[in-house]
Amino acid sequence: MPQIVLLQPEIPQNTGNIARTCAATGTPLHLIRPLGFELSDRYLKRAGLDYWKYLNLTVHDNFETFMDTCKPERLWALSVRGKKLYTDVEYSHDDYLLFGRETLGLTDELYESLSEALLRIPMRKNVRSMNLSNTVALTLFEALRQTGFEGLT
Repeated sequence: MPQIVLLQPEIPQNTGNIARTCAATGTPLHLIRPLGFELSDRYLKRAGLDYWKYLNLTVHDNFETFMDTCKPERLWALSVRGKKLYTDVEYSHDDYLLFGRETLGLTDELYESLSEALLRIPMRKNVRSMNLSNTVALTLFEALRQTGFEGLT
C-alpha cells in the first residue's frame, strides 16, 4: 500500500480531507512538523468526519526523523517543478508519496535531493498550483489503480 506524506501542512481542512481519503483507502498518512494547526483543530476534525478511528496516522517531528523511522525505498514528490507526469511512473506497494506545504511546496533542499523523483500533474500555465487535497487524491488513486486497488471494493 502506498503511503502519503505531508510536509508541514498548513490548512486543517486540506489535511482533514486527505485523512478521510486515507481512511477510506486504508492508506497510512504521515504528517511532518511543524503543522499549521493543532491536531485537535475543529476544522481538521470536521473535514475528516468520523473516519479518524480508521486512519493509520503518524506524526514526525521533522523530515529527518521521518526518513530515519520509515526508511522509504522509493519516495516520489509532487511538485509543479516536476519533469515527469504522475501517470508516467510505475508505482509499487512500498512507495511513499510526498507533498509539500500549500503555500511554499517542498523545501529547496528537497527539490534538489529529489530532483529525479519529482512528479507533476498537468495544468494550465497561468495557475500556480492545485488544491493539496485534490493533488493527493489524484496521485494516490493512480498509485492504487496501478497496484490493483488491493483491499478495496
